[in-house]
Amino acid sequence: MNFNKAIVLGRVTNQPESRSLPSGQSVTSFGVATNRVWKDAQGNKKEDTQFHNIVLFGKLADIASKYLTKGALVLIEGRIQYRSWEGQDGQKKFRT
Repeated sequence: MNFNKAIVLGRVTNQPESRSLPSGQSVTSFGVATNRVWKDAQGNKKEDTQFHNIVLFGKLADIASKYLTKGALVLIEGRIQYRSWEGQDGQKKFRT
């Protein structure tokens, strides 16, 4: 059995961008920032922030574009997908 599930709780980093595919299906994309805080061995406070690219399709994309704004707290549940393509400059590009 295989399993690919991700749960991300964080803040929206930019205003969601909506568009339509040639098929007419709605697509909304935005970023989410997550952070964690801990103390190192010497007791110093450390913080790490990660940025996640989120892409939504269909009815969920319509709802997100209507209600989400930059800075809003959001819980996203989905799957991780890796994509690659060749850019206009001929370089291979990757996105998670």
